[in-house]
Amino acid sequence: MKRWLILEDGTHFEGEGFGAPINVVGEIVFTTSMTGYQETITDQSFNGQIITFTYPTVGNYGVNRDDYESIIPTCKGVVVKEHARVPSNWRSQMTLDEFLKQKNIPGISGIDTRALTKKIREVGTMKASIVDVGDEFSHAYDQLKAAVLPTNQVQQVSTAKAYPSPGTGHNVVMIDFGLKHSIMREFSKRSCNVSVLPYHSTAEEILSLAPDGVMLTNGPGDPKSLPEVVKMIQEIQGKVPIFGICLGHQLFALANGADTYKMKFGHRGLNHPVREIATGRIDFTSQNHGFAVAAESIDPEKLLITHIEVNDGTIEGVRHRDYPAFSVQFHPDAAPGPHDAVHLFDEFIEMMDAWKEQN
Repeated sequence: MKRWLILEDGTHFEGEGFGAPINVVGEIVFTTSMTGYQETITDQSFNGQIITFTYPTVGNYGVNRDDYESIIPTCKGVVVKEHARVPSNWRSQMTLDEFLKQKNIPGISGIDTRALTKKIREVGTMKASIVDVGDEFSHAYDQLKAAVLPTNQVQQVSTAKAYPSPGTGHNVVMIDFGLKHSIMREFSKRSCNVSVLPYHSTAEEILSLAPDGVMLTNGPGDPKSLPEVVKMIQEIQGKVPIFGICLGHQLFALANGADTYKMKFGHRGLNHPVREIATGRIDFTSQNHGFAVAAESIDPEKLLITHIEVNDGTIEGVRHRDYPAFSVQFHPDAAPGPHDAVHLFDEFIEMMDAWKEQN
């Protein structure tokens, strides 16, 4: 089954289809991850995006029950150089092809992903489509140019109703912007009692649960599309410890007067070095974001910059100067990726302990 991958600028690639036999339009991005394709595809931060894997072979260890980051992935498509049709791993329960068919996600293989990635790095992320070669190219390209990408991405992936993840330790309220299950796992390891709330929950609803701390999760899209969340953060900070990850980090920064911007092609992969400014410690981190906090917009009277990205100097972490609250742009929960920064969950636990002693 031949398929085209068509880019917004008219560039197109021909390859072999696998996964669901449907045509899609989305924002095309690339990830430099060498492993963890199941976690990547099921990460809701990829909502609405066509994922290009720079690693040449994808699907070689199949799909298993343990590595889901969400049950219903919402990425638009998968682009690979080589699709491994026969997996080899004792945990494998199905092939990548079977998984994508089950989740209604199309894939395309045989693509020169090196050339494609260089194009995205030069031009920036853009709209793209995966279509059957049998369709007329000019019509498919016109449809791509006319397509409007959604802006309500968090609304698409956040839970509609609150639910618990019971534990016997700290009472943590987790605001779901498209959370990864690995964040839940880290709090479960620390025996926390977690209540997961929808993204639009009010400060009153959150504080009524008497939390020891509030977790602002990762998620897709532009943080400026969530002004109600920014207002909520402003109303709860100073009343309860806060920890933000990825989109949660950007929203926390916006709530404290900083600005955010769309990056040319973002950070997506497992090999991003981050420096902790206070200690000089370098952590290799898992990242997946297309927006970042503008360094020049940070008010030094409110926020202290704690982490920067070694390669391009972008802001990777901030801490409030007056309140028990901090956030990071990267994923300390990893999954996939290195666990260098997992200690930040322990720091949040210590922050909640200190807050309870003082109050």
